[in-house]
Amino acid sequence: MQTVTSDLTLPIVGADIVLAQPRGFCAGVDRAIEIVERALQLHGAPIYVRHEIVHNKFVVDDLRAKGAVFVKELDEIPAGAIVIFSAHGVSQTIQVEAKKRNLQVFDATCPLVTKVHVEVAKMRKSDLEVIMIGHKGHPEVEGTLGQSTDGMYLVETVADVAKLVVADPKKLAFVTQTTLSVDDAAAVADALRARFPSIQEPKKSDICYATQNRQDAVKLLTKQCDLVIVVGSANSSNSNRLREVAERLGVPAYLINGPESLEPQWLVGKQHIGVTAGASAPEVLVKRVIEQLKTLGAVSVRTMDGLVENVSFPLPKGLPRQGGDAPKK
Repeated sequence: MQTVTSDLTLPIVGADIVLAQPRGFCAGVDRAIEIVERALQLHGAPIYVRHEIVHNKFVVDDLRAKGAVFVKELDEIPAGAIVIFSAHGVSQTIQVEAKKRNLQVFDATCPLVTKVHVEVAKMRKSDLEVIMIGHKGHPEVEGTLGQSTDGMYLVETVADVAKLVVADPKKLAFVTQTTLSVDDAAAVADALRARFPSIQEPKKSDICYATQNRQDAVKLLTKQCDLVIVVGSANSSNSNRLREVAERLGVPAYLINGPESLEPQWLVGKQHIGVTAGASAPEVLVKRVIEQLKTLGAVSVRTMDGLVENVSFPLPKGLPRQGGDAPKK
């Protein structure tokens, strides 16, 4: 039997760590990262990537060290070079510009984001104006709004719905950013249905399976923990939503890039520390956070019961997987 030595200078002596299940990388992020890595292997550096391939500093820095060059706009890329569009998707304007510059494109847009783009195209073809529920300025939102030159609206809150002015209330449809809070999106969707009773919507929710699963896992995690640590970058929408889910259920929660961001004072008096990770945060960072928590007094680690995801998406033509294996996490 292991003897635990008490050190009153440590903030969480004897605490246990509970890991959310599922957590971390989703299939879309796996695919996006592998697209960059395979492009580098097959074509060599530099490989240009428009915007961060996914919203995680560790991942972006790792790919940059391997030869990826991240740019904000296409005019920063030499004509004829290889460019990868990020997992968040791009507007029609960006796609046209890439062709004009004779860029070789590998599209890392998450297939679930592409699904929303296809929905928008069908809705506009049916002469419906489209309302998007999402966060202003997020790359996914900009890409989706950019699927049509007109007839698009953005709402973030129930209050936005009340103020919205449309051309014809009877010819509307709505779509949703894939990484929103499930509960927040539902509230805004309900407001849209109440104000515009004939509004059309996708047959299946646009919020992706990974976002839903990770938020559901945090809801269960809060029942077992008195603190939740979310591993993920500050600009990651789905990671921020995980923190918000915990906080709304009355459990303190913090979003951190990695172990270096962990503040010991957060842990004082806590005995059950929940740890999860956004869909763009690699498991290696979770492991490093666990080790840091152990140095601060935690003595055990267990994984809560939860879903085991087995989703994978194919790579674009021209970037075959080695041996046909599924991407590694």
